[in-house]
Amino acid sequence: MPNTDNKYGTFNKKSTIFTQKTEFTPLRTFDSVNEALSHFFTPQAIAVYNECSTQIQWALMENSTKLHLTISFGTKGGNVSPTNDWAEQYNIRKRSLMDADNWTINGFTHQETNNHLF
Repeated sequence: MPNTDNKYGTFNKKSTIFTQKTEFTPLRTFDSVNEALSHFFTPQAIAVYNECSTQIQWALMENSTKLHLTISFGTKGGNVSPTNDWAEQYNIRKRSLMDADNWTINGFTHQETNNHLF
């Protein structure tokens, strides 16, 4: 579940489309967003998305073979250090999991898009 720090608005909105790599396996059709999330990301990665985002929405696309994400981050406000605010916490925690080879389960490509879900 996303955090609720939206008192000062949300920032850094971005949308990404995740596409399966199919060099060695056939294209998979997902029955739900949760199935797609579990295909692409580790439980720890999903937790980072959920804990650090203030707004987040996922959707299946292209006949339920791709995963679309729109995410934005609020701020904790006050005199919080930028490294302790949500967007940077997302970056730090993501990098830590990636360095430990614990971010993804199956390979994918990703592309930024201006087509936001919210």
